[in-house]
Amino acid sequence: MDKYLRQLITIEFDDKKEIFSGFLIDWTEDWILLKNNPVDFIIDGYTILKNKNVKAIIQDKDHEFTERVIKLKGLKTSASEIIPLKDVFSIIYFVASRYEIFHIATKSEKALYLGKLIEMDEEEVVIDFLGTEGKFEGEMSFKPSKIRVIEFDTDYINSLKLIVEEEKQK
Repeated sequence: MDKYLRQLITIEFDDKKEIFSGFLIDWTEDWILLKNNPVDFIIDGYTILKNKNVKAIIQDKDHEFTERVIKLKGLKTSASEIIPLKDVFSIIYFVASRYEIFHIATKSEKALYLGKLIEMDEEEVVIDFLGTEGKFEGEMSFKPSKIRVIEFDTDYINSLKLIVEEEKQK
Protein backbone atom coordinates (compact mmCIF):
# COMPACT_ATOMS: atom_id res chain seq x y z
CA MET A 1 0.00 0.00 0.00
CA ASP A 2 2.88 2.38 0.66
CA LYS A 3 3.56 2.66 -3.06
CA TYR A 4 0.04 4.12 -3.55
CA LEU A 5 0.27 6.82 -0.85
CA ARG A 6 -0.97 10.21 -2.14
CA GLN A 7 -1.95 8.62 -5.46
CA LEU A 8 -5.35 8.06 -7.06
CA ILE A 9 -6.51 4.44 -6.79
CA THR A 10 -9.67 2.38 -7.06
CA ILE A 11 -10.35 -0.37 -4.54
CA GLU A 12 -12.51 -3.40 -5.29
CA PHE A 13 -13.74 -5.89 -2.69
CA ASP A 14 -14.50 -9.60 -2.96
CA ASP A 15 -17.80 -9.26 -1.14
CA LYS A 16 -19.08 -5.85 -2.33
CA LYS A 17 -20.13 -4.70 -5.78
CA GLU A 18 -19.40 -1.08 -4.91
CA ILE A 19 -15.94 0.24 -5.74
CA PHE A 20 -14.20 3.18 -4.08
CA SER A 21 -11.93 5.66 -5.82
CA GLY A 22 -9.79 8.30 -4.22
CA PHE A 23 -6.38 9.46 -3.16
CA LEU A 24 -4.85 7.12 -0.61
CA ILE A 25 -4.09 9.28 2.41
CA ASP A 26 -3.34 6.70 5.06
CA TRP A 27 -3.82 3.05 5.88
CA THR A 28 -3.36 0.53 8.64
CA GLU A 29 -3.80 -3.20 8.81
CA ASP A 30 -7.51 -2.63 9.54
CA TRP A 31 -8.51 0.63 7.79
CA ILE A 32 -7.94 2.61 4.58
CA LEU A 33 -8.44 6.39 4.34
CA LEU A 34 -9.25 7.90 0.94
CA LYS A 35 -9.91 11.44 -0.20
CA ASN A 36 -12.94 10.66 -2.40
CA ASN A 37 -12.89 10.89 -6.18
CA PRO A 38 -16.49 9.86 -6.91
CA VAL A 39 -16.54 10.80 -10.59
CA ASP A 40 -14.51 12.56 -13.27
CA PHE A 41 -12.23 15.28 -11.87
CA ILE A 42 -14.05 15.86 -8.58
CA ILE A 43 -12.80 15.57 -5.00
CA ASP A 44 -15.56 15.14 -2.41
CA GLY A 45 -14.95 14.37 1.24
CA TYR A 46 -13.38 11.33 2.83
CA THR A 47 -14.04 7.61 2.97
CA ILE A 48 -12.64 5.25 5.57
CA LEU A 49 -12.88 1.62 4.50
CA LYS A 50 -12.43 -1.51 6.53
CA ASN A 51 -9.32 -3.17 5.10
CA LYS A 52 -11.06 -6.51 4.67
CA ASN A 53 -11.70 -8.66 1.60
CA VAL A 54 -9.82 -6.30 -0.74
CA LYS A 55 -9.87 -7.94 -4.15
CA ALA A 56 -7.84 -5.44 -6.14
CA ILE A 57 -6.20 -2.04 -6.06
CA ILE A 58 -6.33 -0.49 -9.49
CA GLN A 59 -4.12 2.27 -10.81
CA ASP A 60 -4.00 2.61 -14.59
CA LYS A 61 -3.55 5.26 -17.31
CA ASP A 62 -7.05 6.66 -16.65
CA HIS A 63 -6.13 7.14 -12.99
CA GLU A 64 -2.91 8.90 -13.94
CA PHE A 65 -4.78 11.29 -16.26
CA THR A 66 -7.51 12.02 -13.69
CA GLU A 67 -4.90 12.55 -10.98
CA ARG A 68 -3.01 14.96 -13.24
CA VAL A 69 -6.17 17.02 -13.97
CA ILE A 70 -7.18 17.14 -10.30
CA LYS A 71 -3.73 18.37 -9.32
CA LEU A 72 -3.71 20.94 -12.16
CA LYS A 73 -7.05 22.22 -10.85
CA GLY A 74 -5.33 22.76 -7.49
CA LEU A 75 -7.73 20.51 -5.60
CA LYS A 76 -6.47 19.30 -2.25
CA THR A 77 -5.73 15.58 -2.33
CA SER A 78 -4.62 15.12 1.27
CA ALA A 79 -6.13 15.46 4.73
CA SER A 80 -5.71 18.69 6.65
CA GLU A 81 -5.25 16.79 9.92
CA ILE A 82 -4.28 13.35 11.11
CA ILE A 83 -7.28 11.05 11.28
CA PRO A 84 -6.73 8.22 13.76
CA LEU A 85 -7.18 4.83 12.09
CA LYS A 86 -6.58 2.82 15.25
CA ASP A 87 -10.03 1.21 15.56
CA VAL A 88 -13.67 1.90 14.75
CA PHE A 89 -14.18 3.68 18.10
CA SER A 90 -11.33 6.19 17.71
CA ILE A 91 -12.39 6.83 14.09
CA ILE A 92 -16.03 7.50 14.96
CA TYR A 93 -15.16 9.64 17.99
CA PHE A 94 -12.82 11.73 15.86
CA VAL A 95 -15.28 12.14 12.99
CA ALA A 96 -18.21 12.87 15.32
CA SER A 97 -16.27 15.52 17.25
CA ARG A 98 -14.81 17.26 14.18
CA TYR A 99 -17.55 16.86 11.57
CA GLU A 100 -20.61 15.95 13.70
CA ILE A 101 -22.57 14.27 10.89
CA PHE A 102 -21.22 11.25 9.02
CA HIS A 103 -22.50 8.17 7.31
CA ILE A 104 -21.98 4.52 8.07
CA ALA A 105 -22.33 1.53 5.78
CA THR A 106 -22.21 -2.14 6.56
CA LYS A 107 -21.43 -5.02 4.22
CA SER A 108 -24.92 -4.75 2.77
CA GLU A 109 -25.12 -2.27 -0.09
CA LYS A 110 -28.82 -1.64 0.40
CA ALA A 111 -28.51 1.35 2.69
CA LEU A 112 -26.25 4.07 4.00
CA TYR A 113 -26.96 5.43 7.44
CA LEU A 114 -26.39 9.14 7.89
CA GLY A 115 -26.51 10.74 11.31
CA LYS A 116 -24.78 12.04 14.38
CA LEU A 117 -23.37 10.01 17.23
CA ILE A 118 -25.54 9.58 20.30
CA GLU A 119 -23.48 6.99 22.15
CA MET A 120 -21.06 4.17 21.56
CA ASP A 121 -19.71 1.23 23.51
CA GLU A 122 -18.25 -2.21 22.80
CA GLU A 123 -21.70 -3.59 21.91
CA GLU A 124 -23.20 -0.88 19.73
CA VAL A 125 -22.87 2.44 17.97
CA VAL A 126 -26.04 4.53 18.25
CA ILE A 127 -26.70 7.42 15.88
CA ASP A 128 -29.55 9.87 15.44
CA PHE A 129 -30.56 9.04 11.85
CA LEU A 130 -30.65 12.02 9.47
CA GLY A 131 -33.20 11.62 6.68
CA THR A 132 -32.90 12.89 3.12
CA GLU A 133 -34.97 15.99 3.99
CA GLY A 134 -32.47 17.09 6.65
CA LYS A 135 -34.55 16.05 9.66
CA PHE A 136 -33.36 13.77 12.46
CA GLU A 137 -35.65 10.75 12.55
CA GLY A 138 -34.60 8.77 15.61
CA GLU A 139 -32.08 6.28 16.88
CA MET A 140 -30.40 3.55 14.86
CA SER A 141 -27.83 1.17 16.26
CA PHE A 142 -25.07 -0.92 14.71
CA LYS A 143 -22.65 -3.52 15.92
CA PRO A 144 -19.19 -1.89 15.68
CA SER A 145 -17.77 -5.02 14.03
CA LYS A 146 -20.29 -4.73 11.16
CA ILE A 147 -19.24 -1.19 10.14
CA ARG A 148 -17.31 -1.35 6.86
CA VAL A 149 -17.43 2.24 5.55
CA ILE A 150 -17.45 5.66 7.22
CA GLU A 151 -17.82 8.76 5.06
CA PHE A 152 -17.70 12.40 6.10
CA ASP A 153 -17.21 15.93 4.82
CA THR A 154 -18.91 15.17 1.48
CA ASP A 155 -20.99 17.69 -0.43
CA TYR A 156 -24.15 15.67 0.28
CA ILE A 157 -23.52 15.50 4.04
CA ASN A 158 -22.47 19.16 4.22
CA SER A 159 -25.58 20.19 2.26
CA LEU A 160 -27.85 18.39 4.73
CA LYS A 161 -25.91 20.00 7.59
CA LEU A 162 -26.91 23.39 6.14
CA ILE A 163 -30.58 22.38 6.33
CA VAL A 164 -30.11 21.16 9.90
CA GLU A 165 -28.49 24.49 10.86
CA GLU A 166 -31.23 26.50 9.13
CA GLU A 167 -33.88 24.53 11.04
CA LYS A 168 -32.10 25.29 14.34
CA GLN A 169 -32.35 29.01 13.56
CA LYS A 170 -36.17 28.88 13.24
